[in-house]
Amino acid sequence: MVKLQDILNKLGNDIMSVIVLSRNLGYDFQELVEELSKTAAAKHSGLKKEPLHFRDRMIAVVRTKDGKIKLDEKGRPMIRDTGWSLNGITNAGLAEVAGLILTDVGGTAFDYIAIGTGTTAFDATQTALEAEVARKAGTGSRVTTSVTNDTAQLVATFSSADGLSGTHAITESGVFNASTGGTMLCRQTFAALNINWDAGDSLQVTWKIQITSA
Repeated sequence: MVKLQDILNKLGNDIMSVIVLSRNLGYDFQELVEELSKTAAAKHSGLKKEPLHFRDRMIAVVRTKDGKIKLDEKGRPMIRDTGWSLNGITNAGLAEVAGLILTDVGGTAFDYIAIGTGTTAFDATQTALEAEVARKAGTGSRVTTSVTNDTAQLVATFSSADGLSGTHAITESGVFNASTGGTMLCRQTFAALNINWDAGDSLQVTWKIQITSA
């Protein structure tokens, strides 16, 4: 006991400063740990979520009369894939979808694909293709992109059987809810696909619409 007192006397105020500093550091560190824990808990509890996106994707494939993918003059497959885009859904299309969600409002579901030769870039205020060539009912289904059945898919194939003849450089496509007129849900433009209907060429167009938080 005497020896301890002698040591404390020698250290004097220095030892007291160390003790106080250690104690304060412990408090601060504990507060830091608590705040980090709160942040992590909030994140994992779903209090903060990514915004939802309404996106679209169009894939067009030209085939020869024997069903093979047609090649262009440079030997490249005649396929156009816009990839997933957040810039392709029209204002009128969004309004129609909002109505379809509600029994008290309702609307007309989308079942038609149109193709055309317009090249004007997409604008959300557009209500029709720039230069429509043909439109027909597609085959609709739900497919999986991120989670089960999260994507609406519509597929239609155009050929001379639909009354198409001669040649066309197809550069645009859209989805509608009527065989003529109607509301256009989405539209995309792409590099020209030169199609010879008389030679037996066909054009398969696939549209995918997904609501996602990814």
